[in-house]
Amino acid sequence: MGRAEARKAQQQRGARRAPSGRAKGAKDKGGAGKRTGIRRFFTWKKILGTFLGLILLLMAAAIILYFSVNEPTDPNKQATLQSNTYRYADGSVMARTGEMNRELVPIDKIPEDVRTAFIAIENKSFYQDRGIDVMGVARGLFNTVTGKGKAGGSTITQQYVKNYYLTQDQSATRKLRELVISLKVDQRMEKDDILVGYLNTNFYGRNAYGIQAAAQAFYGVDADKLTLEQGAYLASVIQAPSQYDLATAGPNGTRLVNIRFNAVLDNMVEMGKLDPAKRKTMTLPPPIAPKPRPGMEGQKGYLIQAANDEMNEQKITDAQIAAGGWNIVLNIDPKKQAALEKAVQDELESKLDRKDTKNRPQDQSVQAGATSVDPKTGAIVAMYGGQGLAEKSASNALRTDYQPGSTFKPIVLASALENNANTQDRKPITPNALYDGTSKRQVVGSKIPFNPQNQDDKDFGKEITVQDATNFSVNSVYAQMIVDVGPPAVKKTALALGMKDREGWPEDKPAMSLGTMSANTLEMAGVYATLDNHGKKVTPTIIKSAEHKDGEFTPRQAVGSQAISRQTADTVTKVLTGVVNDGSGNKVKSSAYEAAGKTGTTESNVAGWFTGYTPELVTVVAMFGEEPGTHKQVTLTGTAGGGRAGGSSFPAEIWKAYTLAALKGEDTDKFDVSDAEMGASQAPSRSASPTPSPSPSSQPPASSSPPPNSPTPTPTPTPTNTRTTSPTPTTSPTATPTKTGGPKPPDPPLFGENQGH
Repeated sequence: MGRAEARKAQQQRGARRAPSGRAKGAKDKGGAGKRTGIRRFFTWKKILGTFLGLILLLMAAAIILYFSVNEPTDPNKQATLQSNTYRYADGSVMARTGEMNRELVPIDKIPEDVRTAFIAIENKSFYQDRGIDVMGVARGLFNTVTGKGKAGGSTITQQYVKNYYLTQDQSATRKLRELVISLKVDQRMEKDDILVGYLNTNFYGRNAYGIQAAAQAFYGVDADKLTLEQGAYLASVIQAPSQYDLATAGPNGTRLVNIRFNAVLDNMVEMGKLDPAKRKTMTLPPPIAPKPRPGMEGQKGYLIQAANDEMNEQKITDAQIAAGGWNIVLNIDPKKQAALEKAVQDELESKLDRKDTKNRPQDQSVQAGATSVDPKTGAIVAMYGGQGLAEKSASNALRTDYQPGSTFKPIVLASALENNANTQDRKPITPNALYDGTSKRQVVGSKIPFNPQNQDDKDFGKEITVQDATNFSVNSVYAQMIVDVGPPAVKKTALALGMKDREGWPEDKPAMSLGTMSANTLEMAGVYATLDNHGKKVTPTIIKSAEHKDGEFTPRQAVGSQAISRQTADTVTKVLTGVVNDGSGNKVKSSAYEAAGKTGTTESNVAGWFTGYTPELVTVVAMFGEEPGTHKQVTLTGTAGGGRAGGSSFPAEIWKAYTLAALKGEDTDKFDVSDAEMGASQAPSRSASPTPSPSPSSQPPASSSPPPNSPTPTPTPTPTNTRTTSPTPTTSPTATPTKTGGPKPPDPPLFGENQGH
């Protein structure tokens, strides 16, 4: 073979090897060589195939589900209301509720713009959809999965199906049936027939089922006379009937229903169903006062309100309750309940003249509320909500629009003890610690200036023990103490004890020491029951048991774990026995029981509280000044023709009369406060006896000042009072030695105290 032929043969061999060589090189570089490992399983063809397979599987499941779920031929049993039975703790029947209040009306008896209002807020695509809203369902499921609430997104057709054919439970099975039946109902029925069925089956509150009953209950008219604004309110209220009823709604409920009402009208403008100029003139029309139902007279209606509220908190809706079939046993003791009602009648109502608007104007404004709790079990054994549903539709025991005043001060002390806080001079805060009791004294260490006035602007000396400052509710001492502890720490303690973190809580202000947040008698009873129960958290409960044919309701756990230490709780209890024995609460002192407690009066004397307890019973009594027919807060000064009506007046008198009756025949006990730690005794260098402030302060009076028209109390002699908690002798302002073991307390004023007392 010649040289040329050999070269040609070599080139041919190289050409034959080249493909494999290039492939190898490409493989080495991560190119398009043979796929290995996990890549073999995730090709685009396999992914697409799997996706299409799942789609086909879901379609097959949907077809099977569609044909396997039959459209019901009869309405569910709950579409016809059953009765609920409410019983006292001893099993005796208190009331039966739930009789049907529904009148079906044809669609031509419901104004078109009222119908449109419901569509605008509930299902804008009602006349275009097929009975379900796929995007709405997806959105609702997303909300459920992400913890933003239970699945929503229901169309009007779905809601009609749920109300008429199914139940109110939130199970996935019921939701799937609802979707399938809604598709079938939409195919079979005309849209207007579905809409009128929906409007006639909704629960609107006030025991009203259907729009005709709702029109009568809320506005006293037939459905065909409803205005657009009234219809927009009814469309708003169905979301939360109890919370959104303006006659009973609190501040948050009022805010939310207004938001929803405005959304109804704004959506109608978007839909082209309402003129924008007309929209601007529309406001929410207030409903008429609710009328009590038969069997709801006296306190029964308020007790049922409280029970239903507690069930709402346990995720049982108003609609589920109103559908009936419940047998509910309350913790209410009928004998104690009767004793509480009698105490309010004897010690307050009998002394008022609600008809004499000329000479006794303040008597028209007085409202009373009370809650009594067994501290060992958390059971609410008695509750007083007001004069009755006909006169006052919302329970005074549950209202949260008033401040608790100085009944909050023991929480400040509890937080100081729990956090091992120190005074400004680095000494531990204990009941025997010393503070400056000068009225209008500027607090030290706070970025926010505060100089509260003591009762009647009295000075208690430069050195007064915490025990005595609690006995006489000295504002200047507790204002400084909350700064020493730190308002955030005090708030944390308050929440741990059972208070609620509502809108408007004064986050970091020393004025918080005077109880400037909102509270009700129920939660304050829980706070003091926790103190009584040696620091174990007590959440009062009114429901003993609740049974339904579809399942049982589990009452909440009333007694929980340790909220604060036993030593802290017992120390506060021991201090509060001093308030009853030697201080502003001595009106409730009795040889029949040992008691601890605290008085409280709010700014301008618009509310007065007495929170007190024995080892067996915790009771909170409050009275509020409310302008008749409104929610405006007015002063209680002048009640029953007297002066200031603070916590040591009518509330304390009611508390004592009730407690004596409630504990009659029972073996009462003494407080077990062996763990209490009062701290080292510190002898004041001068007497803490109150003296009038020598001259008006140049600083503006704090919020604790009495109202401008408040009468000046008549000065009374200061009696000598032997005390056991401060055995070290003290000297009087004139340096004359005394033989008493502590400061000389003033006589409690006949009708209470200024703000913070």
